[in-house]
Amino acid sequence: MSEGFELRKFVAPEFIFGVGARSLAGRYAKNLGGRKILVVSDPGVVAAGWTRDVTDSLVEAGLPFALFTSVSPNPKVDEIMAGVALYHAERCNALVAVGGGSSIDCAKGIGIVASNDRHILLFEGVDMVRLPMPPLICVPTTGGTSADVSQFVIISNPLEKVKFAIISKSVVPDLALIDPATLTTMDAYLTACTGLDALTHAIEAYVSTARSAMTDLHAIEAIRLISANLLPSIANLGDLELRSNVMQGSLQAGLAFSNAILGANHAMAHSLGGALDIAHGECNAILLDHVIAFNQPTAPDRFEHIAEAMGLDLRGKTSVQKKSALLNHIRELKTAAGVARTLKELGVGRDDVKFLTGHALKDPCMATNPRKASKRDIEVVYEESL
Repeated sequence: MSEGFELRKFVAPEFIFGVGARSLAGRYAKNLGGRKILVVSDPGVVAAGWTRDVTDSLVEAGLPFALFTSVSPNPKVDEIMAGVALYHAERCNALVAVGGGSSIDCAKGIGIVASNDRHILLFEGVDMVRLPMPPLICVPTTGGTSADVSQFVIISNPLEKVKFAIISKSVVPDLALIDPATLTTMDAYLTACTGLDALTHAIEAYVSTARSAMTDLHAIEAIRLISANLLPSIANLGDLELRSNVMQGSLQAGLAFSNAILGANHAMAHSLGGALDIAHGECNAILLDHVIAFNQPTAPDRFEHIAEAMGLDLRGKTSVQKKSALLNHIRELKTAAGVARTLKELGVGRDDVKFLTGHALKDPCMATNPRKASKRDIEVVYEESL
């Protein structure tokens, strides 16, 4: 059967995009039947004032809430279980997540366990969540992870030094309130890491073996938006128009990858993040040009489209020159964004490659990588990234 006629599904939550969207949390929590809300956030977002804006909207709607902020940059198993305990102790029946992917994934994890009454570790994999979560509203504060529109949950298990993925339609939030103003308090490093994460989402979705015409539309537009606006937004952190364009790109990338899934880049980044507990976006950025170099021979036309969406003029170039132009552009983008460290500079050595590879190969994102990868293939990509 030709690609154009394959069955494909597309799942997305309701979302509201625009400055001030965060102030609608109370109204919608009430509409969803919320009686008492567990608000999941992190100390940085609380300090920035965004959590207060959301809780004020809950108070205005007459909704009591409990606040859970024990969320680290890569949410841990124990943090989720502590959140579940608070959810039950406070007799909550709905969730609002305010923050980046960590807060949103933590809230999703709390919701999964609260409904299904089993330890979070038992839900690893695809379609393992049997009962739907309580109502969940997300207010994302980074332009990168798109956890607010995706069917992914990524959680760290420090005991095993791994990250694991939960993928299920059951974890797609009920509503995302996407407010670009929340990006204005991110520093340059976090802006770069989250933006490069979103760019990686879009690139991997566009070449995924599970892609469709619908995911292609979102992926290629995400690449255009992020490529044109990320560096200017890093240089102008308070510019709301630039922040809005990056946030729109992140949203488009999220709609693409949630349905097309991802690839080797994310599988390898999850393994890295689980082992080292470092920023997910930086893990993706370090690997990006190396994974593209590995995958490009399998989908040269797709990567040509990606290069053109990034603004490259490939006219008159040979296939080898086109590949080099894209790889050089990615490397220049990373350097300009200030995310140019190697794995070696992060403390990874050759002795770690075997461990990292073993976990990356088990990651569900590897299944939709355009080029089938052997154990040695992944080891080589890690080694080239040192």
